[in-house]
Amino acid sequence: MFTLPTVITFTRIFAIPVLLLIIYGPFEMIETTKNILATIVFVIASLTDWLDGWLARRLNQISSFGAFLDPVADKLMVCTVLIILVDLERVDAVIGIIIVGREIAVSALREWMLKLGSKGGLRVDMLGKLKTCSQMVALPCLLYNSNLLLPEIDTQIIGTWLVGFAAILTVISFLNYIMIAVNDRNIKGEF
Repeated sequence: MFTLPTVITFTRIFAIPVLLLIIYGPFEMIETTKNILATIVFVIASLTDWLDGWLARRLNQISSFGAFLDPVADKLMVCTVLIILVDLERVDAVIGIIIVGREIAVSALREWMLKLGSKGGLRVDMLGKLKTCSQMVALPCLLYNSNLLLPEIDTQIIGTWLVGFAAILTVISFLNYIMIAVNDRNIKGEF
């Protein structure tokens, strides 16, 4: 249960309170400093998602607990950041609801399909990967919310466009997952 990849996955969960402390903590910080620190925490946490998977395969430490925990850690981190960004008025509430709602609905759909005996379940498809990629670039841009390091690049505009694109892909990929569930011959009679 406590393999190196799983411990790294846990660090992603433990990064959430750190992120909350940076944004909402009692520390006196310039907003730009908060934004930079929050962005660094999020980017490092995002990189651990790649690292834990790579290590699990490399060290042959793939476990069912790790396979369960990894997407939970991802969803917790993404949903936390989206809620923060909605609170900071950097993401429209409707977009936040669409993305968070989809994460909850897809998790429930996966669980339901497994209970009904689906052998294939819901595997991540290309649309889901594109949505995740767009989202994972948008969120640090929106956390950073500055052009301090690169004056000619407005991260707020880039992040806003990408999170909007991610929201559109979120709806499309969710509908795609529904179609996969409807067409799963192992659970076809349940609809």
